[in-house]
Amino acid sequence: MSWQNELEDLEHRKTLARKMGGPDKIQRQHDNGKLTVRERMDRFLDPESFQEIGSLTGSGEYDENGRLVDFTPANQVIGRGSVDGRPVVVYGDDFTVRGGAADGAIKEKQYYPEHMANAMRIPLIRLVDGTGGGGSAKKLDKIGYANLPGSSAWDVVFDNLSTVPVVALALGSVAGVGAARVAAAHYSLMIKNTSQIFVAGPPLVAALGQKVTKEELGGAQIHARNGTVDDEVDSEEEAFAQTRRFLSYMPRSVDELPPRKSIGDDPKRREEKLLTIVPKDAKKVYQMRAVINSVVDTASFFEIGKLWGRSMITGLARLDGWPVALIAEDPYFYGGAWTKSSCEKLIRFIDMAQTFHFPVVHLVDCPGFAIGVEHERDSTIRVGVRAMAAVTQTTVPWCSVIIRKVFGVAGGGHRPAGRFTSRYSWPSGSWGSIPFAGGVEVAYKAEIAASSDPEAKTAEIKRRLESIGKPFRGAERFVVEEIIDPRDTRRYLCDFASLVATLPKLGQSRQQFRP
Repeated sequence: MSWQNELEDLEHRKTLARKMGGPDKIQRQHDNGKLTVRERMDRFLDPESFQEIGSLTGSGEYDENGRLVDFTPANQVIGRGSVDGRPVVVYGDDFTVRGGAADGAIKEKQYYPEHMANAMRIPLIRLVDGTGGGGSAKKLDKIGYANLPGSSAWDVVFDNLSTVPVVALALGSVAGVGAARVAAAHYSLMIKNTSQIFVAGPPLVAALGQKVTKEELGGAQIHARNGTVDDEVDSEEEAFAQTRRFLSYMPRSVDELPPRKSIGDDPKRREEKLLTIVPKDAKKVYQMRAVINSVVDTASFFEIGKLWGRSMITGLARLDGWPVALIAEDPYFYGGAWTKSSCEKLIRFIDMAQTFHFPVVHLVDCPGFAIGVEHERDSTIRVGVRAMAAVTQTTVPWCSVIIRKVFGVAGGGHRPAGRFTSRYSWPSGSWGSIPFAGGVEVAYKAEIAASSDPEAKTAEIKRRLESIGKPFRGAERFVVEEIIDPRDTRRYLCDFASLVATLPKLGQSRQQFRP
């Protein structure tokens, strides 16, 4: 007795499954500039590392003798593999079968990779190229009833955000549940001119009188700039490369620390340009990213969310090989003031740092919350206070370096309140309740009006207050702990990173990640 016939049947079924939606649908996928789901797995994962699970899931057609004559696979491929030798769970939509729509899948198979990543404590990668979960009107008419929205899987989806790194790549037109799967991630990408994300596509929004193309409704030029996704790239290959780089900073789960990876960059390296990079004229701007790249390990800064909330820079970096979460204000946008969108960006990024035990480095140049009618209408103060709460709710080690301005309520969020943090200031640092230049005319209105030369009087008062605001006065009263030579910043930060690297308590944070 042998099971050879059954093994041949098994291989036959697998062969049918690998045909996906058939040659014509595969060709259409290629004609649209997209890879198939299996090609994506091959390009993204380490060679020959993919172990498929559920390869026989789908719908079989049988003759009158019970023999299999055709097979349509479920439109989702799932399994385990490795990225740079580290294990990951990956699952992707097969657009060649019913356009990747969730009603062409087997729901138990959809949930499986989410549970697997959670139970095995390894990162989860979603390759999203599908649509909603309710089914088309035609499909609902066929089955004779409508689904009641709700899914038993969302609990593990959200728990994963507080347990393992989650990456979602939008690789085509993604709507409904597919769009939600992209948003429920720590890091997400879109492909320019290929990916679109929307709650409902153009045919449905046309009922609202809005006739738009897929790109106009939900292209990368929209969602990479409103915070729905973290970045846009030119190709799927670039998306895979960015994902691999993101994962290189991440631990397998919250039960581990982020991995160290030294490139031999001297922790005592000094950059002479830091001595002159901040203009003495407070009205002039400078390149904060040049500061960042001068103090972190060479080419280690991995920016996240560059195109939205642009007065705030966020990203991962290394200091003497130790990974850190880095935030900094960008004076090129609103002078570095905290806007509604930059506060939302900060909250999400700080949550990720807290979740995965990254020490935080903050290069500070904050003139306060953005002011004006549009920012009041945005309820900037409400979201801003949430951002301050997110900062203060952290327990990970924190180091602030005051580069220039620290003013107002938002300035108070440059570090967590009520616990020990490390803090330094450059000689260019300046701080106060409000910028002196903006408060003189109001605070000294009567004195200025009574002067024989109001303009000269105003200038005199400003000079006096500016001397009070210099960091040396603050250092005398221990308002700031230490003033440092800007060229020594890297040495101080590398020292901080090495001292605190193993301090965070492992496991889930009491503050759950907010997508």
